[in-house]
Amino acid sequence: MRYFPRAARHRLVAASAACAIAMGAVTVPHAFADDLKHKQKHVQSQIKAAGNDLDESSARLRKTSAALASARTQLAGAKGELTAVRAKLEAARIYDNQMQARLNAAVARLASAQADLVEGQQALDDQRQNVTDTITSIYEEGDPQLLAFSALLDAQSPADLTRQAEIKNVIVGRQTRAYDDLHAAEVLLQVREDEVQSARDEVALQRKQAAEHLVTMKDLHQQSVDAKIKVRDLVNRSRDAQHAATEARRHDQVQLARLKKREDQIRQQILAAARRAHGGYSGPTGGLLLHPVNGPITSPFGYRMHPIYHYWGLHDGDDFGAPCGAPLYAVNGGSVMSEYYSSVWGNRLYLNLGTFNGRNVTVIYNHLSRYRVGTGAHVGRGDVVGYVGTTGWSTGCHLHFTVMVNGTPVNPVTWF
Repeated sequence: MRYFPRAARHRLVAASAACAIAMGAVTVPHAFADDLKHKQKHVQSQIKAAGNDLDESSARLRKTSAALASARTQLAGAKGELTAVRAKLEAARIYDNQMQARLNAAVARLASAQADLVEGQQALDDQRQNVTDTITSIYEEGDPQLLAFSALLDAQSPADLTRQAEIKNVIVGRQTRAYDDLHAAEVLLQVREDEVQSARDEVALQRKQAAEHLVTMKDLHQQSVDAKIKVRDLVNRSRDAQHAATEARRHDQVQLARLKKREDQIRQQILAAARRAHGGYSGPTGGLLLHPVNGPITSPFGYRMHPIYHYWGLHDGDDFGAPCGAPLYAVNGGSVMSEYYSSVWGNRLYLNLGTFNGRNVTVIYNHLSRYRVGTGAHVGRGDVVGYVGTTGWSTGCHLHFTVMVNGTPVNPVTWF
């Protein structure tokens, strides 16, 4: 890191001395600084703008915004679950109607099969009686075999033999048909008994499935009730979270208004100092300032989207990543113009470096854990002025470093 050229350093020392004599505002009295702190605590600005140069938010707003986002996400999920459960319940109702129809059909089939079985049993009984009657009738006329043998002995001619054979065939045919009809009735009865058993099994299966589906229906109904309760609770939670986030944002805006008022006062002091200043350093400004802390730049100067407010605003300095307690160095020689606590920036330190090319340069250290020097102190280049912290609206240990030229933030990198 380059220092001032030798001649330039002499001019800067002379200019700093001249400024200290001529303006007095560069070295701010402690009483004046205390008065500014008092005003910061008690005066609320009516400015509507929330401060577009804010790069962070209060822990309260971050927490409430996260809670609101979480509630909205969960509410959307719960509504989706409720819709899905309702769809399942409707499908289950349709399926229940289908199952009831199948059960009714199975019961009707069973009743029909049972009626057919009764009819088949009666037909079998009738056929058995028919066989009995047929056999009895045949044997009342004599043993068919003996009658056939007697007819053979009594036959007087071949024609008689033929007639006797035909008579025998008729008798035997009657007997055979009777037995065949009986067998057919038995087979038909067995078929009907099987149909009855199949119908009974189908009815039992349909009733079992209906009972299981009833359990599913009850479970889906309870899921629907639970989902409705969850949605109602999350609606209330989302409403409460919205209210909390709104209140947190309103509180932040009040704090920003106070900060803006305080910064405007200090900016006026800087401009007054610039108007009264004479001489100072003239020449290139690149390389004039040391890095304020040993650590990388994690978020550079420039415009970006605010993660909570969602506006496109200026990040008015460089964020340096460094552990809490790491020393902060004076980027050049100067005097401590002001140090105070802001609920937004935490512990702040304004270091007035004097005049460069006819313009006042002041640097600001933010989020300090503690100070090493006090208001009005003169420090040399590289002196420790404080320590890294995470005070104010900060999400972790770091330094937010701002370079102001005549009260307007500029890109610090162009000065390193």
